[in-house]
Amino acid sequence: MSLDIPEDSSINEVFRQLSHLIYAGADATSIHEALVVASKRLVDGCDRASLLLRERDQYRTSASTDEIARRIDQIELEIGEGPCVDAILDEAYQHDPDLTDSVSPWPTFTARIVAETPVRSAIGYRLFLDGDKVGALNLFSDTPGALNASSADTGAVLASFASVALMALRARQQASTLREGLQSNREIGKAVGLLMATHRVTADEAFALLRTTSQELNVKLAQVAAQVVLGQETQLAARASVPNPAQR
Repeated sequence: MSLDIPEDSSINEVFRQLSHLIYAGADATSIHEALVVASKRLVDGCDRASLLLRERDQYRTSASTDEIARRIDQIELEIGEGPCVDAILDEAYQHDPDLTDSVSPWPTFTARIVAETPVRSAIGYRLFLDGDKVGALNLFSDTPGALNASSADTGAVLASFASVALMALRARQQASTLREGLQSNREIGKAVGLLMATHRVTADEAFALLRTTSQELNVKLAQVAAQVVLGQETQLAARASVPNPAQR
């Protein structure tokens, strides 16, 4: 599932397609990639874009339009400065329309970007998720001054939409985790009941038996429970397939 944006699409049409991706159940990778594609298409002067997200207290580029955008993210993380890093830390978005004018607030970043890439203009937007700073949407241009004030305004709208998209993804993931947890609890409950009936033990003793087995085998408790239930069902099926002498 991907984003198909005609050249003449309006911002409303792009947002409609992005919304469809999110609520049609597209995976996180597809949605992240769609956001950077939309950035390049919608924001005047944007030649490249990337999405930098935090995972387990570390940042990684989850999507980019090309390797140059991805490399810029890596450079920022290596040196600890740049518009994308500052966008994550500060309140406002960070915008340097011309990285060649020698007045950049990020001299080390600017020197490396100009020397190692064709990029000459950059904007970084902080992304929020439930009030938490989770990453940045980063826009780059190969032309000095191409990312102007109008570009920055359009990018800000897109960054807000990106935060909403990330919230929708988190909600979906939490729902999936809840369903998995409920399924695991059902399996554990079945296993406890079977062990109680088979070994004539209490519920606490049956659960302790499951937990001890889980620890000894280094296997998740839910997996041990599932095997107990499967084993019992297999035995019942085998018994059912054996003819009863009394019925002959």
